Amino acid sequence: MSMSTTSPTKELSPDTLAQIALETYLRQGVTICAPSDLPKYLQIRAGSFVSLKTRQGELRGCIGTIHPSCENVAAEIIRNAIKAATEDYRFIPIETKELENLVYSVDILSPLEVITDLTNHDTQTYGLMIEASGGRRGVLLPALPGIDTAETQLAAIQRKTGISPDTPIKMGRFSVDRYGQK
Repeated sequence: MSMSTTSPTKELSPDTLAQIALETYLRQGVTICAPSDLPKYLQIRAGSFVSLKTRQGELRGCIGTIHPSCENVAAEIIRNAIKAATEDYRFIPIETKELENLVYSVDILSPLEVITDLTNHDTQTYGLMIEASGGRRGVLLPALPGIDTAETQLAAIQRKTGISPDTPIKMGRFSVDRYGQK
């Protein structure tokens, strides 16, 4: 794949950046670079998640990073948008013909805060990451429909990852700034 740059304005929102990145990748086979004129909040290093849904609300992909691995969050968003469409093992890859029916949501994560229990853990405010010995881990973003208690959030991650409820785990939580479709 070749690389190219875009020249968006400083008003570029994270969800629009994800949309431009994915549409360019699927239509032209090109991965865009993060623009040089980014607003300050996109210049920081932070984890991010990109969620892709149909206009009917059906999830089509969600990929993200808890810890940043790119030079800035804009580059994380670009990478995660493409991966959400092409590498989320739960779904067949998104095709170009689906682009017009997609809705984008981007979560920019706060640094992970290690927690030892779920006391005072509000699922509307905090996402949760768990990790078992051996490195198996899972994540759930905050404010998801049907996830109203910390116990429900933990159980959903355990089901998703296959981590048994009696397996010792480490936990961390994070808040998000959410952009795009809520």
